[in-house]
Amino acid sequence: MRHAPVPTRALALAVGACAIAAACTGVVGDAPGSAAPPLDATPPAATLKRLTRAQYANALHDLLGASVVVPTAIEPDVVAAGLLSVGASVGSISRRGVEQFEDAAFRVAAQALAAGPARDALVGCAPQGVRDDACARAFVVRFGRRAWRRPLADDEADRWTSVAGASATALGDFHLGLGFALAGLLESPAFLFRSETGEPDPTHAGRRRYTPYEMASRLSFFLWNTTPDDALLDAAARGELTDDATLGAAVDRLLASPRARTAVRTFFSELLALQGLDDLSKDAKVFPAASPDLGPSAREATLRNLEEQLLVRGADYREIFTTRRTFVDRKLASLYGVPAPSLEGFGEVELPEGSPRVGLLGEASFLALYAHPTSSSATVRGKLVRGALLCDTIGSPPANVNTSLPDPKDSGPTLRDRIKVHLEQPFCAACHTSMDPIGLGLETFDGIGAYRTTENGATIDATGSLDGTPFHDLPTLAKAVAGHPHLPGCVTREVYRFAAGAPEPRDATPEIESLTRAFVADGWSFVGLLRKVALSAGFRTATENR
Repeated sequence: MRHAPVPTRALALAVGACAIAAACTGVVGDAPGSAAPPLDATPPAATLKRLTRAQYANALHDLLGASVVVPTAIEPDVVAAGLLSVGASVGSISRRGVEQFEDAAFRVAAQALAAGPARDALVGCAPQGVRDDACARAFVVRFGRRAWRRPLADDEADRWTSVAGASATALGDFHLGLGFALAGLLESPAFLFRSETGEPDPTHAGRRRYTPYEMASRLSFFLWNTTPDDALLDAAARGELTDDATLGAAVDRLLASPRARTAVRTFFSELLALQGLDDLSKDAKVFPAASPDLGPSAREATLRNLEEQLLVRGADYREIFTTRRTFVDRKLASLYGVPAPSLEGFGEVELPEGSPRVGLLGEASFLALYAHPTSSSATVRGKLVRGALLCDTIGSPPANVNTSLPDPKDSGPTLRDRIKVHLEQPFCAACHTSMDPIGLGLETFDGIGAYRTTENGATIDATGSLDGTPFHDLPTLAKAVAGHPHLPGCVTREVYRFAAGAPEPRDATPEIESLTRAFVADGWSFVGLLRKVALSAGFRTATENR
């Protein structure tokens, strides 16, 4: 057999990766699958989705080991419809991004194939010489299925085996040569993009049904935010992920795993844009208690609390707004005015009866993120509640409008006094009357989430009304949010979007309403909602692209 000359680094990648940007128009080949369940509503369209940064890192750790250092200098995520998961369906990769992913692929390949037991376990066979096509092919076939989330075709396996062999011959080392194949597999569009485009559904004209391997990918990224494991891919190979009974068993396995915590963490991180806490900036002169670790600490505490309430305790979803349980480290304990449960790390505490701080809206993560560097903000806090938690539409401010507030010396000492300008001007009031009163109910907490009763020497008035339900402080506002009629439909809609990675079409409303009714009937179980969405027709089928 005549071997091709050793490819250069760029040529090696080009052999199988082609142009990454071309993946935006690619469609994977058809694969066998059973008919999707009947659906009266229109499901989201089939799309290609670029891995988010978190998915990219999670997948590499699953494929190559937790010790691999994943480069962070890669193409940034895109937010669409308020979620990174939806942005993944509209984001492509720039020329600079191609170079970054190429560099990252070679960096992680070099780490993974460094001499040692981990390398031997990854490769799975002992090479019988500098060039060993049988060993290289076995690795390419096994690793490629995990990385590309489907079996490689024979010509694909041949191509990367040839790259590994030619490179090994030129470099005089089997593992160095294999590194070219490994890097190429990881820079391929088949890895960087989730090719979940379906096949024609013979039972529904104009629709597509996701193939078993596409369902394995969709389920794993929805519930674990990472690439499918071997068990899920094996289930796809047996055709089990398109049958109602066996699909349900696969979903239950994923939800029973500790890795299901990732679904809760990822969903709420995206819904509340908690990634903003990593770079939280506060004016130290105004907030002396602020520090660089406040944001990340507050984020972790909130995510731990959501995991505990929704997964471990299986609490009613509404309780995340009214619970007095939370997690704190020493810094947050000081901010909240409670004893730290441990000297290091996080511990769960129950805030005292009658505490002014309860639930998600009382977390420092929410209060600090949705505020200004030098002050609180009734508008941004109210907008988050209205938009992300209740799914009410809020218009954008008019162009060139002055959004600044009067100086306290001119208008009054508290934010309620200063914010009247928004509520008195007709072109501002239309939106601000739906947001500002909610935020004013949180004014007893400053821009980093510390409790206060006065501002500039004046007593803070935290009373208000949420669509007819009066409140006078955070606990009563939290009850109003928890009891709001839009709450169940909103979280259902957001989970539906999150799972599909695409905005729902207008005709999907009947299915979302049906899922909402089932969610409420099931005791507002968030895990139950994840399961229902994973089994829904809208998650298993797609509208034909036109």
